[in-house]
Amino acid sequence: MKGTQAFQDTIAQYLMARAEKDPMFAVRLANPSKTMAQCCAFIIGEVKKSGCCGFTDDEIFGWAMHFWDEPEIEVSNIATNCQVVVNHVVELTEEEKEQARQDAINKLRDEEMAKMRRPKTTEKKATENNPQIAQPSLFDL
Repeated sequence: MKGTQAFQDTIAQYLMARAEKDPMFAVRLANPSKTMAQCCAFIIGEVKKSGCCGFTDDEIFGWAMHFWDEPEIEVSNIATNCQVVVNHVVELTEEEKEQARQDAINKLRDEEMAKMRRPKTTEKKATENNPQIAQPSLFDL
């Protein structure tokens, strides 16, 4: 299991930032025998071994650092059925924002048109099933 692309990108960004600050780690990160997909598979394997479902960023990044720090590390090749949730912010371009806005307007318009096209029989049925009980007036007594 290699994880989602967003997961791999998040791990890679963290490791690249770490490599910029630590030249010794940059050398280990440049190891040609290891890949980011293997790193993510190692992390997912460690998560599975732990039996827990939620982890902090520091725990996950710690496993990523451990993967690159160890010269010989075993990566599980067993397929794992899991979901990876990544806390990241999506930055939209102005064109993407405008497109999303137009899509939302079109969807709202279509929903309102569908409401207007629905027959009004549902309101009549509600009043026929629940006839009003005549309430006596004070003057009727």
